[in-house]
Amino acid sequence: MSSKFIGWDDTIVALATPPGLGAIGVIRISGKQAFPVINSLFPSKDLETQASHTLHVGYLKEADNALDEVVLSLFKGPKSYTGEDTIEISTHGSPYIIEKVIQAINARGVRMAKPGEFTQRAFLNGKLDLAQAESVADLIASNTEASRRTALNNMRGGFSSALHQLREELVKFSALIELELDFSQEDVAFADRDQLVRLIQLLSSSTNQLLESFQLGNAIKNGVQVAIIGKPNAGKSTLLNTLLNENRAIVSELAGTTRDTIEEVLNIEGILFRLIDTAGIREHSTDSIETIGIEKSFEKMRAADLVLYLFDQNDLSIDELKEMVAVFEKEQIKYLLIANKSDAAEPASVAAFSQVPDIIFISAKQRQGIDALKKALVSKAVHGHLNTEATVVTNARHYDALKQLAASLHDVAEGLDMHITGDLLALDIRQCLHYLGLITGEITNEDQLDFIFSKFCIGK
Repeated sequence: MSSKFIGWDDTIVALATPPGLGAIGVIRISGKQAFPVINSLFPSKDLETQASHTLHVGYLKEADNALDEVVLSLFKGPKSYTGEDTIEISTHGSPYIIEKVIQAINARGVRMAKPGEFTQRAFLNGKLDLAQAESVADLIASNTEASRRTALNNMRGGFSSALHQLREELVKFSALIELELDFSQEDVAFADRDQLVRLIQLLSSSTNQLLESFQLGNAIKNGVQVAIIGKPNAGKSTLLNTLLNENRAIVSELAGTTRDTIEEVLNIEGILFRLIDTAGIREHSTDSIETIGIEKSFEKMRAADLVLYLFDQNDLSIDELKEMVAVFEKEQIKYLLIANKSDAAEPASVAAFSQVPDIIFISAKQRQGIDALKKALVSKAVHGHLNTEATVVTNARHYDALKQLAASLHDVAEGLDMHITGDLLALDIRQCLHYLGLITGEITNEDQLDFIFSKFCIGK
């Protein structure tokens, strides 16, 4: 275990399964006292003489009092999740039994684990790097196939592998430049500057690709906020109901029926779209409640990741549409234009709106064009690329560090163009290595680790 972290040589215990009544409960204990402590509660056999990665059935006993019949899973360090001696105790799922077992373990000097402490120990013991450790939490929190696959790929080292390749190349050149400094009096060059220029260009390209993947990663991890806006009676609630395949919103011919925002979640191709049905937007309303609803619609529009502007082709002019598009462009709002009620549209209206680029024609009531709308939603959310097997950045901390890395690589490239001295060039390369190390955990501190792992669940 890393010597720079104090107090990590004790033994910890926690419930690894969700609390509450269930068929079984799994209690995890890790540390150098794991086997002696459980041995004292398990008189059937000497666990310390048993092979790692084996299962053992018997009774846990406190003195002569049987606590429960359990299954013990033995994992001897370093071949365990944490890298330490670890035992997982499968008990019956009674909260009372689980509590009695944990109390018996605590009574033998084992403390309760903090959130994420088992994974934190796995990181400190070199079982996985920090980026992989954070993907464990993402995997636990995954709620779609896309988020599961992305987190699993990163946990298995997909993201880390890309970073290590960048780091190895930089370390090699950094060492050569540092060597030049040792022989500065002889005026020799060990590092090929032209090769370094090509390397920085390649690293910058790879870094930018990772940065660009964050939009997809963020959509996969957190979902996409989609505000459905438009004039009253444009069919917003009907569209919401059609997308959800249920009557979630009240539909009426009376304009202004929707007074408040309605939010629902829709899974399309593994991306969660958080659909927000808003009150109809019109310039004047004498209804004070409707006016408040309209104000909320504008708030949701500005806060959304994507806006669906829905309009009735027979109730909107081209000039009005252009005015709305101008608002979106001015406020830098990502949007889709949806022409509704195409089944009842006048031929002249269809011809006119067909001249506007990228309009999607639908009939929410007749379920026409809905598949095309769903494809457009996914394409707009992820820039048309939904490849969860590729390396995808999903973590805001990683994204910030990569932005700093891109800036530092730019500094190196500028330095090479200006033919700066080796000592200054070495400083810029060290800065690049610093930001890579922040992601993988080669550069970190205990406070930072405590913050990262505090967001994990207890028992993991």
